Amino acid sequence: MRYVELRRHTDNDGDRLSEKGVADAEAIGRADLHPPYALFVSTGAERATEMLRILRRAAGQEEAPIITETALRSAVEDRWRDAAKAAGKGASLEDIRTVDPDLVEHESRLLGAALQRILEALPDDGRALIVGHSPTNEAAACGLTGQTVAPLGKGEGVVIVEDGGRYAVHPL
Repeated sequence: MRYVELRRHTDNDGDRLSEKGVADAEAIGRADLHPPYALFVSTGAERATEMLRILRRAAGQEEAPIITETALRSAVEDRWRDAAKAAGKGASLEDIRTVDPDLVEHESRLLGAALQRILEALPDDGRALIVGHSPTNEAAACGLTGQTVAPLGKGEGVVIVEDGGRYAVHPL
C-alpha cells in the first residue's frame, strides 16, 4: 500500500501564507501529521511550498527535499476561478462541472495522472505529503479515484490510498 496526504494550503495573502496561515500550518504540524514521509511535494506556488516547509519541520524531516510537481497546478487557473465563481460560494467539484464540464473532465484526468505518478514513485508503505489548491486537489483525487471529494477548506485534506492498483480517498 502507498499513501498520499493531499492538503490545501492554509490562509494566504497573495502567494504567501498570512500570519493566520502560518499559525494554522504550525497547528496542523503539531496535531495532524502521519510521518515519516518519503516525499514532500508542492505545486510550485510559494504558499504551498511555505506550508510544506512548516510541516516538514514539524515532522522532524527538515533535511528532506521538497519536490515541485507543476503538473498538480492547473495551467488554466483563471478558467477554474471563473467556473467556481459562476457555480457559487463553496461550490463543489460537481457544481463546477455543471458550469464547465469540459474543464472538470479534462483537468481531472491531467491532475489525476500527476497524482498517480507520485503514488507510483513511492516505495511500498511509503507516504507523500502534497500541498496544493482547491478545487484542483479535489479534481486530482476525482481524476485518479473516480470518487467525488467535498470542497477542502484551508488546511484541510484527504488521504489517497493505493492498494494493489486500486485507489480510494479517505478523510484525514
